[in-house]
Amino acid sequence: MVASSPTQRTQLKRHPERGSYDPRVVHDILDAALLCQVAFVREGQPYVLPTAHVRVGDELFLHGAKKNRMLAALVEGVSACVSVTILDGLVLARSAMHHSMNYRSVVIFGRGREVEDAQEKRRVLAALVDHVTPGRSLEVREPNDAELSATRVVAFPVGEASAKIRRGPPLDLASDLERPCWAGVVPLELRALRPEPASDLVDGAAIAPLDVGGARFE
Repeated sequence: MVASSPTQRTQLKRHPERGSYDPRVVHDILDAALLCQVAFVREGQPYVLPTAHVRVGDELFLHGAKKNRMLAALVEGVSACVSVTILDGLVLARSAMHHSMNYRSVVIFGRGREVEDAQEKRRVLAALVDHVTPGRSLEVREPNDAELSATRVVAFPVGEASAKIRRGPPLDLASDLERPCWAGVVPLELRALRPEPASDLVDGAAIAPLDVGGARFE
């Protein structure tokens, strides 16, 4: 469970009014994002790598090949930081200084654990597929034993975490309000375009409905 109060590492110092330690807020942002960034240090070298994720309960799950450097570091017990950011809009002000962005973000600190139970791995990998395209795990072939063995799954606790959210219009100085310059918010969103079917689809598969990123395609 996400801590209801900040720790020394998650305490927001700049614009603390935009922060939240509410588990529901943290979980909602993690669930809305398709990618996270994982920061860690291995052999003195810092890395920040993007990867797909899925939240199940109070854990965030990552996956990849057995030789994946990031996952290898996490199962060795290194301390890591995982973050997600969803960009919701460009905030255009009347001064260069007060331009900003509207966003939802989460930062998590902790150490990972390797998922070694085969059934738990299968459940997590199915959840990863469904996180991107709901219900798709019921249609596709699940990993065979060899594929499961070649895949590493790491659980990362969503415990020491904080969310930060900016919403709303630009915060211009009163002295800039009369400037003849457009100001406001340009909303942004990630949306799925019409799918491009594979050329070798079997009969009937080409008309199967898809639910991708909240968009329904028939």
